[in-house]
Amino acid sequence: MKKLFLVSAVLVATAGVAQAGVIERACLKSDRKAANRALCGCIQQVADVTLDRRDQRLAAKFFRDPHQAQVIRQSDRRNHEIFWKKYRTFGRTAETYCG
Repeated sequence: MKKLFLVSAVLVATAGVAQAGVIERACLKSDRKAANRALCGCIQQVADVTLDRRDQRLAAKFFRDPHQAQVIRQSDRRNHEIFWKKYRTFGRTAETYCG
């Protein structure tokens, strides 16, 4: 609950920021029908709270190559396991806040 409140506060505080991040740009360039500035911007705001820059760069690659997500998820490398846990949190949070 505490984390949920923190994420909410950060999203509200950063709502007016006009700078597009790596996730937002990848989202906007994707061929997904639902991709629009509002949705992709919301996803970027969640990424800013839940993922560091390095993780955001890796996650952005999934928009171009979704198979890469499966490769990372199935990897036995420790750093991929750590990333995947953060990525799942990012995904759940983005789904909750961005619809």
